[in-house]
Amino acid sequence: MATARLTIDPRFTVGPVNRRLFGSFVEHLGRCVYDGIYEPGHPTADAQGFRQDVADLVVELGVSAIRYPGGNFVSGFNWEDSVGPQAERPRRLDLAWHSTETNQVGLHEFSSWLDKVGSELMLAVNLGTRGTAEALELLEYSNLPSGTARADQRAANGKAEPFNVRMWCLGNEMDGPWQLGHRSAEDYGKLAAQTATAMRQLDPGLELVVCGSSSAHMPTFGEWERVVLTHTYDSVDYISCHAYYQEKDGDLGSFLASSTDMDHFIRSVVATADHVKAVRGSARTINISFDEWNVWYIDRYEQVDKISGIDNWPVAPRLLEDVYSVADAVVFASLLMTLVNHADRVTSASLAQLVNVIAPIMTEPGGPAWRQTTFFPFAKISQLARGSALAVRVESGTYESAAYGTVRLVEAAATHDEATGELAVFLVNRSQTEEMQVTVDVSGAGDLTVADAVTLHDADIHAGNTLADPERVGLQPNTTATANGNTVLVILPPVSWTALSLR
Repeated sequence: MATARLTIDPRFTVGPVNRRLFGSFVEHLGRCVYDGIYEPGHPTADAQGFRQDVADLVVELGVSAIRYPGGNFVSGFNWEDSVGPQAERPRRLDLAWHSTETNQVGLHEFSSWLDKVGSELMLAVNLGTRGTAEALELLEYSNLPSGTARADQRAANGKAEPFNVRMWCLGNEMDGPWQLGHRSAEDYGKLAAQTATAMRQLDPGLELVVCGSSSAHMPTFGEWERVVLTHTYDSVDYISCHAYYQEKDGDLGSFLASSTDMDHFIRSVVATADHVKAVRGSARTINISFDEWNVWYIDRYEQVDKISGIDNWPVAPRLLEDVYSVADAVVFASLLMTLVNHADRVTSASLAQLVNVIAPIMTEPGGPAWRQTTFFPFAKISQLARGSALAVRVESGTYESAAYGTVRLVEAAATHDEATGELAVFLVNRSQTEEMQVTVDVSGAGDLTVADAVTLHDADIHAGNTLADPERVGLQPNTTATANGNTVLVILPPVSWTALSLR
């Protein structure tokens, strides 16, 4: 049996684990909102039309902040369309996803749903087809207590107290030629700086996210970050990162190593931000909001799902409804572990998306809701990752991947909650054929016991959960995990993810 060794010491921390790392993303795209979180005719629907079965799963998932309402959608969105009496709201064309938006769910409805599931609102403004003035009006509507036209309009629409939104995204993926209002880094940086400065004049305590690259593989990556931050550094708190991964051409080895690309992405953005900091002589530090990340088979969308035609604008079409496998979930887990491993600088993240659209939760109209394979690692890491992320030393065999070169067979992350003394360890075995016996040296933490050990694995790595078989894949107890003083032993199956809770 192949072996690996971890060394974990609570004295060597990366940084505190911000609960916003376990955020998600709801965009008016496909069936994420309509037939997803919202379905008035569903047997479990509440008085507002939101599905209780979905809300229960969102709570179980452990989602913190939720980014809304887009995504590409926001770059053509008029926020005023989504407030006021529902019967009077206009139907609009969504050019981003070639659909019709009914505006039956808007800011008020979504905010009340967030209260229901216990999540924070992270609001995006349209800097594609609109600009600073419209962002200010939305901020006034959302956060000013009373006494102005927009604040009083909010009260008249049923919300006397302000929404008090703290975190705001200044547009979406403005580096992308597909984006409505796409601009150069120079032009976007100027607009974002102007908007950020104006928003802070109204509400100085905001946390603002400026658009970084929509992919580390964009031709403008790196230079985009440098130019945009040169304009905005003193006015914003975060720069965004977006990354999606898929298995291509049957290259499972490279797919399993996807988190090495995410790791390089984060390190590159941090280096660029700190370069701008040094050039400006600033005392401020810009952190990362990794506000779109997931496994996404985007080629399927381009080849099969993409909608076209001047007379074809469906409402809530089935788009981007990827069915995730065990292998997908293992990669997904390694991506979330990478975010934890960079907790010092990645202090907010949004899994894209939450329901139906490349999502951990799926629904059927009038029918059930169920957990995809990716649901399980997110829920478990959100539950266990408390306190501080730790610097983990990993000694493991390696293999050669076509896309990313030499990578370790075992990937790991760990957290320590000083208040309770609990230690959580998360492990991925990338080997496609071999079990891995892992020795975890926790001598720095003293004697520990294994409180819980679960593994996501299946003999069929392509197995997934579907409407026909919604519980095909799940977490299973890992009975090999044992503790002997300050050493923990555990066996990892091939292509698997494991979580250990140590006390």
